Amino acid sequence: MSANTWRQPTGDSDLPPEPGQAAPSADGTGAGGGKTAATDEPGRSARRFWSTRRIPAALVALLSAAAIGLLLYDVVSVRAGRSAMRWRRRLAEELATRPLDDVWMIVGAAVAMALGLWLFLLAVTPGLRRLLPMRQSTGIPGTGEVRAGLDRRAAALVLRDRAVQVPGVQSARVAVGRRKVKALARAHFRDLAEVRADLDATLGEAATSLGLAWQPALTVRVRRPKKG
Repeated sequence: MSANTWRQPTGDSDLPPEPGQAAPSADGTGAGGGKTAATDEPGRSARRFWSTRRIPAALVALLSAAAIGLLLYDVVSVRAGRSAMRWRRRLAEELATRPLDDVWMIVGAAVAMALGLWLFLLAVTPGLRRLLPMRQSTGIPGTGEVRAGLDRRAAALVLRDRAVQVPGVQSARVAVGRRKVKALARAHFRDLAEVRADLDATLGEAATSLGLAWQPALTVRVRRPKKG
C-alpha cells in the first residue's frame, strides 16, 4: 500500500441504508434476494494523487530565507551607519552599467526564467506518476471520500505473472503507463498469432481486474527467443 492510499473504513454494516436502497441481509443479499447495491462505476472521474513536494518546497524556503535574511541584515547595517556589503555594491554597479544584451545578463535571465517555470510546473501538476487511481465503489455509504491507488510497478508485476502463465510464453516484460500497457513476450512454441490472441484476452482480463479508474490501452508483441 502506498502512503497516498487510504483503506476503506470498516463497520459499514452498522450504518443505515441510504434512501432508495435495500438493507442487506445476513447472506450478503438485498431484501429482494438479489446482489448488494455496491458496484464499481468505471466511468466515474477519478483524480490523480497530488505530491506534497516536500524537497522542492524545503529548498525554496531555505534559499529564500537565507537570501532575504542576508539582504535584511545588510540594509539594517546601512541604516545603522555602516557601509553596505561589498557584494551588494558590486551587484548594484553591475546592474547599473551592464547593457541588457550582455551575455551574463541573458544567461542570468534564462536561469531565472527556467527556475520560475520549474516551480510553476511543480505547483500546477499532480506528480506521483507511479500511482494509478483506482475505481471508487458506489452504493456503500461513507465510501465517497475513500480513494485508493495502485503502484505501476506492482501492476506490471501482476500482469507479467499472468502473461507467463499463457501456454507457449517463455518470458514476458510488461510496462504499465498512465494510459497504456505494453507487453513483450517470447514464445518458444505454438503459433505466434495464437499466443498473441491468448495474451490479448488474458492481459485484458487481468487489467480489468486491477480495478483502475480507466481501462488502459493494451499493446502486445510476441517474438521468438533469440537463438544461441
